Amino acid sequence: MKKGYLLLILLSLAFQSQGQAGRGDIRQGNRYFKSEKYDNAEVAYRKALEEKKVNKVAEFNLGDALYRQKKFEEAGRQFEAAAANDVIKANSAKALHNLGNSMLQAGKIDESIEAYKNALRHNPTDLDTKYNLSYAKMMKKKKEESEKNDKKDQQQQADQQKPQDQKDQQQQQAKPQNVKISKEDAERLLEAVAMDEKKVQEKVKKDKANASKVRTIKDW
Repeated sequence: MKKGYLLLILLSLAFQSQGQAGRGDIRQGNRYFKSEKYDNAEVAYRKALEEKKVNKVAEFNLGDALYRQKKFEEAGRQFEAAAANDVIKANSAKALHNLGNSMLQAGKIDESIEAYKNALRHNPTDLDTKYNLSYAKMMKKKKEESEKNDKKDQQQQADQQKPQDQKDQQQQQAKPQNVKISKEDAERLLEAVAMDEKKVQEKVKKDKANASKVRTIKDW
């Protein structure tokens, strides 16, 4: 990305000598820019644009000053305007290159890729733009992989939590419930148990009596 920054500085300085409305403000803006007083440079370039609404030099250099202040989306709009208003392909290519840088810094990767591609249409041999285009594509791929992994992790967490919920539900269903019965029902239940026990004892006595009648040893 540093090479892209150098293109910005060289282009803004190269425009100092062009004779047009607002050139004094542009020169002043360039001096501020060179001293890294980017906010003052922004003011000077805006004054130049007030003198002449369509001023490709002021548009480009204003974009540069905004970029250095990390106002990336606003800088992008200036570079886009500069590219549209400049009939010289080499200048448009540089403006589009910087538009790509601005969009990439703003987190708009798809827009940055499109800007770099447009810059290469104006200047197919620009190695800096080719490098930045490759970098932006790599960033896009990493972002997509990260989003895919995040989605996968969320699904795994959901799958892990689902069986636990079902287990908790089953445990709740299997939990014994306290059932209260009346005193009368309890007495009837005890009487029924006692009667069953009496019947069992009578049956055991009867079986023993019958067993004594059976010969277990055979005589000769």
